[in-house]
Amino acid sequence: MSADALDEIAASDRARRASAHSLLAWVSTVDHKRIGVLYILTATLFLVVGGVEALLMRVQLAVPNNTFLGPELFNQMFSMHGTTMVFLVGMPVLVGFANYFVPLMIGARDVAFPRLNAMSYWLLPCGGFLLYYSFLSGSAPNAGWFSYAPLSTKPYNLMQGVDYWLIGLICLGVGSVAAAINIFVTVLSCRVSGMSLQRLPLFVWMSWMTSILTILALPALNAALAMLLIDRCLGAAFFEPARGGSAVLWQHFFWVFGHPEVYILILPAFGMISEVIPVFSRKPIYGYSFVAASSAVIVLLSYGVWGHHMFAVGLGVTANIFFAVGSLLIAIPTGLKIFNWTATLWGGSIRMTTAMMFAVAFLLMFVVGGLTGVMFAAVPIDWQLTDSYFVVAHFHYVLIGGTVFGLFAATFYWFPKMTGRMLDERLGKLQFWLWLAGFNCTFMVQHFLGLMGMPRRVYTYGDSPGWAALNAIATAGAVLMAAGTLVLVWNIVRSLRSGGRAGDNPWGGFTLEWATTSPPPEENFEAIPQVKSRRPVWDLDHPEVADWKTSKTPADTGWRPDKARASVWAFVASEAVFFVLLLAAYVVFNTRHTDGPNAANSLDVVRTGVFTGLLLLSSITFWRAERCLSAANQRGFLRWLGVTIVLGVAFIAGQVIEYYGLVSDGVVISRNLFASTFFTVTGFHGIHVTAGLIVLCVLFVLGRKKELNAERSGVLSAVGIYWHFVDVVWIGVFSIIYLGYLQ
Repeated sequence: MSADALDEIAASDRARRASAHSLLAWVSTVDHKRIGVLYILTATLFLVVGGVEALLMRVQLAVPNNTFLGPELFNQMFSMHGTTMVFLVGMPVLVGFANYFVPLMIGARDVAFPRLNAMSYWLLPCGGFLLYYSFLSGSAPNAGWFSYAPLSTKPYNLMQGVDYWLIGLICLGVGSVAAAINIFVTVLSCRVSGMSLQRLPLFVWMSWMTSILTILALPALNAALAMLLIDRCLGAAFFEPARGGSAVLWQHFFWVFGHPEVYILILPAFGMISEVIPVFSRKPIYGYSFVAASSAVIVLLSYGVWGHHMFAVGLGVTANIFFAVGSLLIAIPTGLKIFNWTATLWGGSIRMTTAMMFAVAFLLMFVVGGLTGVMFAAVPIDWQLTDSYFVVAHFHYVLIGGTVFGLFAATFYWFPKMTGRMLDERLGKLQFWLWLAGFNCTFMVQHFLGLMGMPRRVYTYGDSPGWAALNAIATAGAVLMAAGTLVLVWNIVRSLRSGGRAGDNPWGGFTLEWATTSPPPEENFEAIPQVKSRRPVWDLDHPEVADWKTSKTPADTGWRPDKARASVWAFVASEAVFFVLLLAAYVVFNTRHTDGPNAANSLDVVRTGVFTGLLLLSSITFWRAERCLSAANQRGFLRWLGVTIVLGVAFIAGQVIEYYGLVSDGVVISRNLFASTFFTVTGFHGIHVTAGLIVLCVLFVLGRKKELNAERSGVLSAVGIYWHFVDVVWIGVFSIIYLGYLQ
């Protein structure tokens, strides 16, 4: 080959690599690794913003009677700080690590749905932009990250900041649910041959449990956000007590999401620690089955403990006992993990790297947060300490001492795999000590402030004995944490430029991500290694003592569920929670007598019953279409699918007729609580039917073009799950709203 030809090939290769690293390539990527990096970088950007907000608050609270921030700006700072750290930092950075490493650790080429993955990511900066654009509207959100009603309703808060908060969080919620469905299906359907669920790396297992929690918890928040937005923009009254609404209902809906959210933020950190500790102890995790099973128990119990956030509301003795018992029970599976990690350390050949130091600190700090959490399960203690700085100390020990310390451990552990470079251990240990000292200075003293009576969410305070000194210590600790963060940033920048080469497996890791190059190629693996145990890379490196020779884990059956069906089932589960809460609101507000329009005098049950019959009939015609397509009867498929579309359109037409009649009689969404709940429930159902009809029309066109045939009948079957779900939801709506008043 001539020299000119070689030069041309080299130039072409340089151009290809430059194109791969261009901005457009990153913006348009569907590679799970790049999307994971984008999540992490975006979360880091918002971490800086949220950290600055925290520092501004600490400066204000450093001395008594300070005037650095006024009360309104302080309210905006703590509202945006909490919202940012939970929704724009904590959740995205954990999704980023899951995006990057879950496919690698299960031997997959990518996530189940790469384009959905990209959409999920871009909803993150979109939601973040909406939240922070509120500053330009004249006022940022100022009702707290929980936006308790009625302080977030229009009569008490006319500023647009709350509207931006609602729309931004709905945007983030949709993206989070979509990302969770993707991770859920990826783990369920894309595992390499040989990797049974009992052989999943614990980070993958925890990410899978987190995806289930997200799928089932976020819709509760989305339902509450939708109702509050309807209150503010359309004049409904879900959460306005003066018009019959319930501020306590907002708390119920918010904390049905809010307490599982704690585990959404901590379970992935559990998984990270469960990868770091065994590698740097040179031992398998002690009690793998207990660690995995206890996480599943946490998922189940997390839905029954939201009421301990509301002990001071006055729920009654029975409810308080129920939620207190649930809060104590959920501490058991969490405590089991502490023993498992400690037993893994015991007798191990420990290497005290920076990652391991953060992992050990995680154990100690999280135990403090867990113990104070158990204290809040005791109702009298909760009554005494609620809304004090003791609560602030507690949840920061859980979410910083737990989640953030776990993230730091994971960063030092996986940075070599992501970049091919090693982070500087000396800088890492400097960062560790700055963070450990700063964290405990900031939040340990807040326990004492809470016990001394200092309330949370106050912008200033009087010169009470001891308060000034403890607040000054807390502010100094925040500065130390900021300094530690700057050390980490400098470490990353310096290591990317001139860090030592990592090699493929610098730590001697056990799981599949260490079986490929650092960083991994676009396709992840040149050849997928065999999986016969929970430590496949150990098996490759130590064939004489390979785990599979003595492993008792169940063999992989080889069965993997269809990706399309699994994703639709997950989506249906999520939407079911959404509709259950909307119907719960209807029941709460319409089981008592109210003046004005109600179901008995406003609804035509017979007419709606006819249109209900048409919608239910559409499920039968859809089933017939599925049968015809499976039998390669294209004409029959198109005929029955067309009938299904006509029946769905007829149902929507019936709803339009009913709406027109109600509005003509003066029954609009702002009229009273019956109208608010009726239009909200039936309106969202109508939106779901309309979305289903659009999909059916697309399938009809594909069928006409013969692009949807018997070989691709699984697509139609997946859509069928959604269509039947819509019908089932309407059965519930019709029974509760239209037939309920006849009881």
